[in-house]
Amino acid sequence: MAAVGDDGRGVTRREGRARPLRDLVLVVGLVGVVAGGAALMVKTARAAGSYLPAVLAALALALGVGSLLARWGRTRSAPYAPGAGGTEPTVPIPAAETFLDTSTTRDITPPAVEPAPVPPAVDSAALDHLAVDPDGFEHTVAALCVRDGCSSVEVVGGAGDLGADVIATAPDGTRVVLQCKQYAQDHRVGSPDLQRFGGTCYVVHEADVAVLVTTSSFTDPALAYAASCGIVCVDGTDLAAWTASTAPPPWAGQPAVPTPGGPPAS
Repeated sequence: MAAVGDDGRGVTRREGRARPLRDLVLVVGLVGVVAGGAALMVKTARAAGSYLPAVLAALALALGVGSLLARWGRTRSAPYAPGAGGTEPTVPIPAAETFLDTSTTRDITPPAVEPAPVPPAVDSAALDHLAVDPDGFEHTVAALCVRDGCSSVEVVGGAGDLGADVIATAPDGTRVVLQCKQYAQDHRVGSPDLQRFGGTCYVVHEADVAVLVTTSSFTDPALAYAASCGIVCVDGTDLAAWTASTAPPPWAGQPAVPTPGGPPAS
C-alpha cells in the first residue's frame, strides 16, 4: 500500500492506477449497449416489416453513445476538483514562508539606549576624601563638582583614561577635566605627572579648564610646568578649603597658587 504523505501524492498514485480499469469497464459497457440495441432494432424491424423505426432508433442510440463519449472525454481532461472525480495536481504548493517578501522587511528592534550617567551623591560621606581609596577619591572629587553646580559629571578614570579621571560641565558651560592624585603627604606631585596630564587634557579631552587635584603637594618644576600650560593645581590645603566651601571651586576664577616646598623632582 502506498503511504499517503502530507501533499496527498499517495492518493494520486492510487487513483492513477485505478483509472485505466474504470475506462476499460466503461468501454465494454458501451459496446454491450450498442450490440444489444442493434440486435433489438433488427428483431423489431423484421417483426414490423419496415426498417424506418430501426433506422430512427439506431440514430438515437448513436447520438446517446456519442454524448456519453464526449462527456467521458471532458471528464478525463478536466482539472482536479475535490469530489468531481478528477486527479489532484502534481505541482507542489510552495511552503507558507516562501510567500513572505523579505525585500520589504526591516529590523524594527529599537536601538539600545545607553543609560544616562548617575550623578554622584553629595552627602558628607561622599565628600570625605580622607576615608577612601584612590578610586574612591575620584568619586569624592566628582561629588564636589556636583555640589557646586556642575552638570554631566562623569567619573572616567581607569585603564586607558589618558589622564582624565573626572569630566564635568561647570554652571557657565565650561568643560572641566580633572585628574586626581591621592598621595601621602610625603609623596609630592612632580613635573612628569603634570606633563602627562598636559599632553592630553586639551588636545584629547578638549578641556576649557584643566585641574590636577592631589591630597599632597606639588614640586616647584611641576608648578612651573602647570603655569606654562594653564593647568590649575589644587593641593591638599586647597582641597580642604574647597571641600569646606571656604574657597571657590577651581574653575571659578584664579585660585591661590599652592605654596611650593621640598626639593625639585628629578
